[in-house]
Amino acid sequence: MSKNNEIIQVDERVPLGKGIPLSIQHTFAMFSASVLVPYLLGISPAIALLMNGIGTLIFIFVTKGKSPAYLGSSFAFISPALLVINDPNLGYQYALGGFVITGCIFMAVAVLIKFVGVHWIDIVLPPAAMGPIVALIGLELAGSAASNGGIILNEASGYDHIDPKLVIVFIVTLLLAVFGQILYRGFAAAIAILISIVVGYFVALALGIVDFSSVHNATWLAMPNILHPKFSLDAILIIIPASLVVISEHIGHQVVTSEIVGRDLLKDPGLHRSLISDGISTTLSGLMGSVPTTTYGENIGVMAITKVYSVWVIGGAAVFSIVLSFIGKASGLIMSIPAPVMGGVSFLLYGMIAASGLRLLVDEKVDYSKARNLALSSVVFITGLSGAFVQIGNVKLTGMCLATIVGMILGLVFYILDKAKLTNDSDD
Repeated sequence: MSKNNEIIQVDERVPLGKGIPLSIQHTFAMFSASVLVPYLLGISPAIALLMNGIGTLIFIFVTKGKSPAYLGSSFAFISPALLVINDPNLGYQYALGGFVITGCIFMAVAVLIKFVGVHWIDIVLPPAAMGPIVALIGLELAGSAASNGGIILNEASGYDHIDPKLVIVFIVTLLLAVFGQILYRGFAAAIAILISIVVGYFVALALGIVDFSSVHNATWLAMPNILHPKFSLDAILIIIPASLVVISEHIGHQVVTSEIVGRDLLKDPGLHRSLISDGISTTLSGLMGSVPTTTYGENIGVMAITKVYSVWVIGGAAVFSIVLSFIGKASGLIMSIPAPVMGGVSFLLYGMIAASGLRLLVDEKVDYSKARNLALSSVVFITGLSGAFVQIGNVKLTGMCLATIVGMILGLVFYILDKAKLTNDSDD
């Protein structure tokens, strides 16, 4: 372990005794969100856990162990996939065909980036736009963390009244996560998230709000159910527009991870490597009956809090995910973790991602005395938070994705105007 502020660097190996709980911490962080996607699509979560783990190991290998990221189930495809599934002439296997094509699109874009480079990112997404976009990754997830905690009421939360027990569990878990990283010393500080989840679980157990039905209904050994894709042009056209969402999300996540680990991951190992890894993972997932994958904000948040960036730890989490896909009781036990526990942890994790966006603005020394920077950040923030959307076929572009598109357009317009101004000044 590094002596420098207890940071564990990207390529640093961790002793097994410390690496196992660190990896389990990452597994817990991604688990509830990653299994929710297959649950909503009506398939077994086991196949998603299996392919998420395999996809993460592929990501680590292709990026040469230089980019710490966990690949989990993508939420961007839920809406278009449900349209395909509910079509009497199609069904889930045709959605899988769309997933396979989506992965191929990711790989094609990655090849294009390989030859074009990444300098265009600084042109179309200058720091004044990228900072707010990164912040939006966390901010637009804040509502779901609060809903899981039972501290706000809406359809997503599943609660029709505020239950004091849920709020107590939420607050205890959140406070342990917040103060743990400040007050704990040594290795305990690195697993503050895991400690808060475990303690929050026991508090929930004491208050009688833990549902063990997922454990009782699960078998000890379970084989993931593999389905093979079928292809239909109609299904593909419904599915592929969501690719834009994931590509935007991928770039944002690589930027925020670069800020956290202190390395430019867009250049080394390269955006093309990370994106082609996600493409390979998504294609394999579609071929095996699972859902598309994407880099996970929850795991980025864990790295930001714990300062543990090791790809060996992330790889360990991937191995645990693969093992869990075959052990029904273990998966059921993790699924029994009450929503307020994960909500309390997510409340902090998502906030750390949002803060990373602000950190980017500070590190890049964005000058807000310049009107263009102020306008660019303002428009991106408001676009992402206003609820504005654009409908493309059956896919709705909103939140961070729409803000990214708007930011890219404005950034490009400002770049062209600057070039035109320089040309006019030189002519004078």
